Amino acid sequence: MLPGAALAEEEELARGHYPLPETGNVIGEVYTVTVEEGDTLIDIAREHNVGYEAIRMANPEVSLWAPFAGTEVVIPNQHILPDAPREGIVINLSELRLYYYSSEDVVETYPISVGRDGFATPVGVTKTTVKVKDPAWSPPSSMREEAAARGEPAPEVVPPGPDNPLGRHAILLGLPSYLIHGTNKPDGVGMRASRGCIRMFPEDIESLYERVPGGTKVNIIDQPFKAGWSADGVLYAQSFPQLEENEGTFEPILNALEVVTRAFGEEQPPVDYAMLRGVVESPDGSVVSLLRQAEEEPTPAAPQPEEADGLFQELELSALGGHLN
Repeated sequence: MLPGAALAEEEELARGHYPLPETGNVIGEVYTVTVEEGDTLIDIAREHNVGYEAIRMANPEVSLWAPFAGTEVVIPNQHILPDAPREGIVINLSELRLYYYSSEDVVETYPISVGRDGFATPVGVTKTTVKVKDPAWSPPSSMREEAAARGEPAPEVVPPGPDNPLGRHAILLGLPSYLIHGTNKPDGVGMRASRGCIRMFPEDIESLYERVPGGTKVNIIDQPFKAGWSADGVLYAQSFPQLEENEGTFEPILNALEVVTRAFGEEQPPVDYAMLRGVVESPDGSVVSLLRQAEEEPTPAAPQPEEADGLFQELELSALGGHLN
């Protein structure tokens, strides 16, 4: 469970709210809860502000729909803040998570659904525009055509109500046809399930709807690998599965090395590169320390050519299997 002091601090804040760290960029804690009779893993995830994929990856041996009573479930509520300006709303697509810098000393974070393969949510900077309570939904023509081909009714407009996939609250964005909205199928929050819009749990979008002003900056990014410092000086990393459409567009190990190097600035990072490689190759959202222990310091490596520029030295190459191809 959460340490007593940390738990007391978190309980003073509303759901999804965390103190913005004065130093470092790691928030929250990982803790465990016990399954009670009749619980599903999806119910537990929603109660603890966690999405579908996050709870599944944190508990790979636990049944999503019928976990045994008494089972301990890991709640992955520790997060590294994205490498982006701390203002407005930041949406990290690979992480399936939204961050809202709602005040100078508080950051909020919530699980989301984003566009599935073939309907990718676009990366870019936009802003909130109009907020709509109990919105009607107009299915796109492509969806109506698909439904008609299956012999199903294809309404041009779905009125507000339990069958409306937008839920009861919607925040329109400056990107035409893209919204942050609720859902009538909350079990799918935390996976790639939409046609490009950002879906949230009904209680989370209702909270944002009431408080996010029009014109708020929305920065949509894709950072499958994040690195950051805790307040007590530990370097952590967090890695998520790449979006299918981005696989092959960059080398994950190289990307991770670049992110870690930026975290250290001009210093030579004393990183456990075997751990780094494991985090990148088995992305499950876990927050993992990357710093080498003093007793694990390797024998100094032979100098590398100048063009390596410190990034691809012998230590890194050997820990990464001798090559980066």
